[in-house]
Amino acid sequence: MSAVAMPATALRKPWRSLRRQREAAGFGLWVFLGSEVMFFACALTGYAVYRTLWNADFLAAARETNVVYGTLNTAILLTSSLTMAVAAEGARAGLRRLTLACLAATIAFGLAFLVVKGFEYREDIERHLLPGPGFALPAPAAQIFFAFYWLLTGVHALHMTIGLGVTATLLWQAWRRSRPLRSPAFEVAGLYWHFVDIVWIFLYPLLYLAGRA
Repeated sequence: MSAVAMPATALRKPWRSLRRQREAAGFGLWVFLGSEVMFFACALTGYAVYRTLWNADFLAAARETNVVYGTLNTAILLTSSLTMAVAAEGARAGLRRLTLACLAATIAFGLAFLVVKGFEYREDIERHLLPGPGFALPAPAAQIFFAFYWLLTGVHALHMTIGLGVTATLLWQAWRRSRPLRSPAFEVAGLYWHFVDIVWIFLYPLLYLAGRA
């Protein structure tokens, strides 16, 4: 498919230009991300309030998280953000092989993140760090910390799974040439992926580094 034909194929109704279509897709995603920001902001505000009330218990509980797993997943996500950015730019430039390779690498990093998180969750359950009967730590506020830990990391993992599904769909469509590389979908998917990574950048110091200074 020629470079001249690709923009026309990527254009969808009711848009009359690819630029307007790209702007609309980006605006729509930013509206969606705004609602996601409000959710995480509320959760993190609750975390901040309870940490202020029971700072010592929260710091002691944070030292029970596995900082090795957390650091490894941070490195994985930051690298995946790079590959996704390259994929989006490659798609915009019409570089098919680069786009496919970077989308595949992004999926591999995302799956690696979930695998590491699965090992971490298994260890947490074996150590009785799941809030409820039989919780391992004596301080009552420690259960509140781990309630935030499971909530925030669990919702983040859900967002990561959704991002993997979207990225895998784009990879399949680009490989089959059923979606032109000039489609705004690649840039929109990149924005969503970067949002998921940014959320983790906030979670990492709050859940894994607190109390270890």
